[in-house]
Amino acid sequence: MIEETKVLTSRIHKKDSHTLESYREDGGYEAAAMALAMDPDEVTAIVKDSGLRGRGGAGFPTGLKWTFLPKDRDFTYLCVNADESEPGTFKDRVILDLDPHLMIEGTVISCHALKSEHAFIYIRGEFCRPYRRLVAAVQEAYEAGILGDNVLGTGRKLDITIHKGAGAYICGEETALLNSIEGLRGQPRIKPPFPTNHGLFGRSTVINNVETLANVPVILKEGAEVYRSRGTEKSPGTRLFSVSGHVERPGVYELEHGVSFKDMLNDICGGVKGGRALKAVVPGGSSVPVLTAEESMKLQMDFESCQECGTMLGSAGVIVMDETTDMVWALDKLTHFYAHESCGQCTPCREGTGWVAELVHLINQGRAKSADFDKLIDLGTQICGNTICVFSDAVFMPVMSYTTKFRSEFESKLIDSAPVHEKVGA
Repeated sequence: MIEETKVLTSRIHKKDSHTLESYREDGGYEAAAMALAMDPDEVTAIVKDSGLRGRGGAGFPTGLKWTFLPKDRDFTYLCVNADESEPGTFKDRVILDLDPHLMIEGTVISCHALKSEHAFIYIRGEFCRPYRRLVAAVQEAYEAGILGDNVLGTGRKLDITIHKGAGAYICGEETALLNSIEGLRGQPRIKPPFPTNHGLFGRSTVINNVETLANVPVILKEGAEVYRSRGTEKSPGTRLFSVSGHVERPGVYELEHGVSFKDMLNDICGGVKGGRALKAVVPGGSSVPVLTAEESMKLQMDFESCQECGTMLGSAGVIVMDETTDMVWALDKLTHFYAHESCGQCTPCREGTGWVAELVHLINQGRAKSADFDKLIDLGTQICGNTICVFSDAVFMPVMSYTTKFRSEFESKLIDSAPVHEKVGA
């Protein structure tokens, strides 16, 4: 029987956990004081040694990412990606709402390591209460001398600007986020140049996720070795899993990397809702390949194991689907979302996502032919990898995995396709 390992979430059930007073009662900003007494490169080395990997989806090593900044840079920005818009993912919202000072402290430490004097927090526009609490927490930090011209009495300067998004999913992509802050259209940039060399307002910039930065105070306080004692060798630490769908107890759970999906489902989430059979699982947010029930029972929840199973851990947004789920219907809803959220910059994505969504919808309504199904697969292969950002891949991977692993459900809805059992008996 497994249990949660509460590190980042150890305070969220405490009364007024979002306030500075509560945070300091539990040792808040002690790690920041420790870090500010160190050389910035020493702080970077500790984070690098911890093995912390980005929690936004790609899982790139955080400390290594920081070292990509040019040595001769004259100014550095840190951008906090709080634009949590991936369907099935809602873990950053918990931090922003219930413990915003944890992320702010991580920002203070990270800015010191990066030699940055200005951080931007780009928050999803639909996060109403988390936004209000974040604004209040930043104001508290200024009034307490944690931010401003004399950070914690060290003479260092740090300002934080909060930028509220306007509901565009694509602004979760790091360069679209930068464009949005600058007042431009929220569209991804061609890389190179990379943000570390030419980012926000043309300056060197690092973009990190909310959960990523929330880990930084823990690492400074515990040390890299203790941090690495949790999780796996290549995926150290804990992870905030957003679990939704057909489970008895949906929610955000903090577990060590490497926990088995089977144990998470049964011990933590109470099993499949209503005692029904499991049918499919999306382990890392809506844009990663779906797994069958059989595949998911072998799955360990870490970056490497997910990759070995042909999927990705991504944002750790776990969507559970039971035996009653119509997989064609599920893909219909998903492709409609992506067609709506395409920024329209690249022709393959702008035209392709709409076409994909239309074909899936026709199949779901029972108005498509076998040629339409073939066209759907062909479209997916054409848009993938042919756009500026990976949005087209986020469409392609679900389409290919749903249609491959649950092909019979798609074929059964085609008007010129015989039922699968008839084909087998032919």
